[in-house]
Amino acid sequence: MKNNFSQYNLSDDLIKAIDMLNYKEPSEVQKKVIPLILNKKDVIVKSQTGSGKTAAFAIPLCELIDWDQKDVQALVLTPTRELAKQVKEDIFNIGRFKRIKCVGMHGGESFIRQEKELKQKTHIAVGTPGRVLDHIDSGTFYTKNIKYLIIDEADEMLSMGFIDEVKWILQEMNKNIVTVLLSATMEEKINEIIKNYMHNPIKVEIENGSINKPKIDYEFYESNEKEKHNLLQDITILENPDSCIIFCNTQTCVDFVDEHLYDNGYSCNKIHGGMDQSDRTSIMNRFKKNEFRYLIATDVAARGIDVDDISLVINYDIPEKSETFVHRTGRTARNGKKGKAISFVNKKDLDSFEMIKDFLELDNLLLPAPKKELVELNKEKFDKKTNEKLEIKNDKGANLSQDILKIHINAGKKTKMRAVDIVGTFCDIDGMTAKDIGIINILDISTFVEILNGKGEMVLEALQNRNIKGRPRIVSRVD
Repeated sequence: MKNNFSQYNLSDDLIKAIDMLNYKEPSEVQKKVIPLILNKKDVIVKSQTGSGKTAAFAIPLCELIDWDQKDVQALVLTPTRELAKQVKEDIFNIGRFKRIKCVGMHGGESFIRQEKELKQKTHIAVGTPGRVLDHIDSGTFYTKNIKYLIIDEADEMLSMGFIDEVKWILQEMNKNIVTVLLSATMEEKINEIIKNYMHNPIKVEIENGSINKPKIDYEFYESNEKEKHNLLQDITILENPDSCIIFCNTQTCVDFVDEHLYDNGYSCNKIHGGMDQSDRTSIMNRFKKNEFRYLIATDVAARGIDVDDISLVINYDIPEKSETFVHRTGRTARNGKKGKAISFVNKKDLDSFEMIKDFLELDNLLLPAPKKELVELNKEKFDKKTNEKLEIKNDKGANLSQDILKIHINAGKKTKMRAVDIVGTFCDIDGMTAKDIGIINILDISTFVEILNGKGEMVLEALQNRNIKGRPRIVSRVD
């Protein structure tokens, strides 16, 4: 089947990556947004979660980037660390063969390490507003050569109190940059940004906005706080999902639900803002690989989970804001698939329940707890699946890595290693060209290089007996 992204006259390197990522047919938001950004138009995007909006801006950004330019040319702002990491990964995958270098700027990771990465050739930066401002104020991030700015999930920026920081960042930008703003709602402060900082923006609104009623089956169960954990067990036995996210409003609740499910033999783990970033990242990666079935989370995980096969979302606590409900439940029914969202509603939640129904134009009634006889009938099937070994999934970009070998060289900045030294040495090897060299990352005492097009083993062998920058180096593969 022909890759229909070729209609946008993208470079062969991008088409190759897009094809290997199994993007065949552009989604509605991609069809409308990609040509506009390629034509350097300011764009306002209203689109549902899971519609492919990240690729809608990542693909044209990677196409427009001038690879030879050293300084950052595009900045993507996201409200959370998790989303920043996800967007960075998507850009890395899409730009893999064009050798696009993307750096993350967010909390939970070393500021100094980010500073060192920014000193190297970097094409695109993805960050949260606070950390981006910290780098600007410290003089470690220069905005003078930025040509493209993406403000992702502007409504969440507003609800998290970041909108003023976004404005400060905008004031640091050149006046003629291309700006793309993505938001589920257009509140006054967001409209203020559009009016003051965007140039004749073109509005793209996908039909139904953030609502996707045909694909998500919504159910609401009447509950009380004392019996909620029993209701959760009964619902999971009846639904018996392959993969499930359970949302709670507080970190304490996440800890309680995780402990309760774990004690009852569930394959589960948790994530919330009180955990170390390294632990959150590790758990998210394990969930994406399907190493456990149930993820219990606060809203920190509602932004940045890009897993296609989550069949069930449970709101253990119903959120106060309708927009939060949409973002949570949007973790299921992604990329055209069907899903289910079940919410527990206490008496104190009735106002939120009615607001959510109005917002989504639902007519659901509150359901009573399922009958114990029905639960018992399904218990054997649930226990069987619980005891089955989970099938581990490959990373989204696994196909991209098939012909790529990453190698490590025991020299770096402290021995004055430069990218030009790497390229020169590697291109002296018979059969190698600069096109076969991927991303080069030079640290203080180490250098990491990707070798493309299946030539890694040849290069690794040749470098065992060849000097780099006038001296023999230890060169090894990175698994």
